[in-house]
Amino acid sequence: MTNLQGSFVAMPTPFKADCSVDFKGFETLIERQIKYGTSQIFVLGSAGETTLLTIEEKKKIVHEVIKIANGRIPVFFGAAAFTTEQSVEMAQYIEKEGGDGVIFTVPPYVLIPQVAALQHMDTVMSSISIPCGVYNNPSRLGVQLTPETIQKLADKHPHFVVDKEAMPSVEQLVQVQRLTKGKVKIMCCDYPKYSIVIPTLAVGGTGTANIGGNIIPEECAKYSRPWTSMQIVEECREEYFKWFPLLQKLYDFSNPIVIKAALDILGLPGGPLRKPYQEYTGHRRDELEQLMGEMGVIDKYGVRR
Repeated sequence: MTNLQGSFVAMPTPFKADCSVDFKGFETLIERQIKYGTSQIFVLGSAGETTLLTIEEKKKIVHEVIKIANGRIPVFFGAAAFTTEQSVEMAQYIEKEGGDGVIFTVPPYVLIPQVAALQHMDTVMSSISIPCGVYNNPSRLGVQLTPETIQKLADKHPHFVVDKEAMPSVEQLVQVQRLTKGKVKIMCCDYPKYSIVIPTLAVGGTGTANIGGNIIPEECAKYSRPWTSMQIVEECREEYFKWFPLLQKLYDFSNPIVIKAALDILGLPGGPLRKPYQEYTGHRRDELEQLMGEMGVIDKYGVRR
């Protein structure tokens, strides 16, 4: 768990038609990730509609997903919450249930200063002993974790192993890598408007924390490998450039709106979106299906219904 690398797929929460959690759907999606070479999965992140789930639903998901994975693929769970105390409660539950790791965020909306962000992260990391990481996404959370804050946390907490970066700053990547000396693995988002996949791998990052792997898991695993040879570098560029148009389409709206539409096109479980999200319909969905068809995604990954 301390050497995370490759494709770290942020999974959606599949729902039934009545918007209850579809645990059979979770099983189908997790089996697919294992089959196509995903290195680890992330459940209860922003792609999982985590803010629209009750605490009871989150705990049930943790319990059931751990049973489904059964040690065959590492599973990290989000412990994001509006308060430090709630985040601690969730993280300790994940550890008690046998989760492989926990991802923390700065509490959203409250816009705390950096000293408070450091105190929050120090408190939540101190509450558990299993591997943990941070999700640094100021566009959703309103607060950036600076490289200096990440360094302080890394110096104090040996189980702080991964920094999921989601901001358009190569300086951030360089500084985190430089200050933590590679102790904290950098795994970046695959948002095309940031386009930090190749810079992340170039500075020594070990992979991607992505949503593209929900739709093209094998291809995503290929371009998410750490750069240990020129052959891997060349293959990364080739694959990433090839699939860039699909990633652009998958990020047409906030996660997981388009991801769930793409799963539905493939005949895979994703189900409806909880309100206030709106379904991805009309000409935009038609364009998505056409692109997936033209790129061979439906032929390779489509499931007969």
